[in-house]
Amino acid sequence: MEYNGSPTEKAVHAGELDRRHVGQSVSFQPNDFTVVFGTIAGIARTEALVYLSLDGVGGGTHLKDEYDLPIDHTVYLQLDPLGSAEKGLSEAASFVKEKLDEITKNIRDREQGKSE
Repeated sequence: MEYNGSPTEKAVHAGELDRRHVGQSVSFQPNDFTVVFGTIAGIARTEALVYLSLDGVGGGTHLKDEYDLPIDHTVYLQLDPLGSAEKGLSEAASFVKEKLDEITKNIRDREQGKSE
């Protein structure tokens, strides 16, 4: 199995995680057979490893809520929904402005053509 995240997630190395990421949703593949989805409850690190404590994962007979990952291990963070929405709205506003400018130009061109 090879997990590559989803379009709503951003890939980062485990070594990039810090206190800003506590409380964020994360997903990763700790081994060849498992994909983990959870919320970061805590992060600890050494020079070589990052230790993640997760909410929403443990409790089952086969589920762990703590993982130790190499610092270069890829994890996937949920994109900021507000930041994504802001970017989407900004792009939509630009598109609408371009279309309105084009319509305005076409109306002016028609009016000039009629007055000649």
